[in-house]
Amino acid sequence: MGFFERYLSVWVGVCILVGVVAGTLVPGWFAMVAELEYAHVNLVIAVLIWLMIYPMMIQIDFASIKDVGKAPKGLVLTLVINWLIKPFTMAFLGWLFFEGIFAQWVDPQSASEYIAGMILLGVAPCTAMVFIWSHLTKGDANYTLVQVSVNDVIMVFAFAPIAAFLLGVSDIEVPWETLLLSVVIYVVLPLLLGAITRLVLRKGNDDTRLNQFVAQLKPFSIIGLLLTIILLFGLQAETILEKPLVIGLIAIPLLIQTYGIFALAYFFALKMRLPHRVASPACMIGTSNFFELAVAMAVSLFGLHSGAALATVVGVLVEVPVMLSLVWFANRTRHWFDAETA
Repeated sequence: MGFFERYLSVWVGVCILVGVVAGTLVPGWFAMVAELEYAHVNLVIAVLIWLMIYPMMIQIDFASIKDVGKAPKGLVLTLVINWLIKPFTMAFLGWLFFEGIFAQWVDPQSASEYIAGMILLGVAPCTAMVFIWSHLTKGDANYTLVQVSVNDVIMVFAFAPIAAFLLGVSDIEVPWETLLLSVVIYVVLPLLLGAITRLVLRKGNDDTRLNQFVAQLKPFSIIGLLLTIILLFGLQAETILEKPLVIGLIAIPLLIQTYGIFALAYFFALKMRLPHRVASPACMIGTSNFFELAVAMAVSLFGLHSGAALATVVGVLVEVPVMLSLVWFANRTRHWFDAETA
């Protein structure tokens, strides 16, 4: 785990502070950035998100999908959690807290936007950071690659319909054109370009050129993430200063969702008698989120100033320390799995 990934929560926290201070001192600059959009897609955010997503997509090897049938149980667990359970529990928790428990502290418009942000997080399964979680739990790297690749293929077709359904159920108007355009911009095109780049740079089984190229892109990916956070919190500065508890209110259901989904996935992994090297990454994939995609979608659908955008960025702040605690738990409970499969 690199220095940046290890202290990601710290960098995110610093960028939040920088964004809030900058948004207070120079609000006009952030307003100008917010106006740079085409078809409801903010051009600045689009560039920054691409800086984050493209290096991740290059690492996805779709050729590995041919190996799916060799050990299907771990993949089945991941897919069930990601697409049949997680989006719906996230939507339910959003509704429970912001339409119920927190209703007296949050106005209805903000509540609906926070729920929307949570839904977008719940429908976006992790793509990049899961390789780190898998490594830290001594997971099977090749199997993790298969799981991520299959999830990404499904995401191309399933993200928009599930997101639209859950947003509609939550009485949030869905701009279908913007949603579909965002899927093309932030999922389909990066996947295609990543696959083409991988094909061009690989020579047989030699990944040297490919790995060097990804390493060269990594600093730009980091810059994209940090600048996105500064920009989003700069635009939210007034709201945050007026209602500082809003970050905590958003974090509570996100924490419950993350720990709850992991517990459910880990329980099923034990019952399915999966080897720990497969079970642990499978549970991590089902638990963590593709927050870069969620941020981009929230901005495209609801705007840079929206509560939905704020909720997705809070997801970044919550996810890393929580996932590290789950890595610790998974490593400490390796003995729960049968010796012949662990």
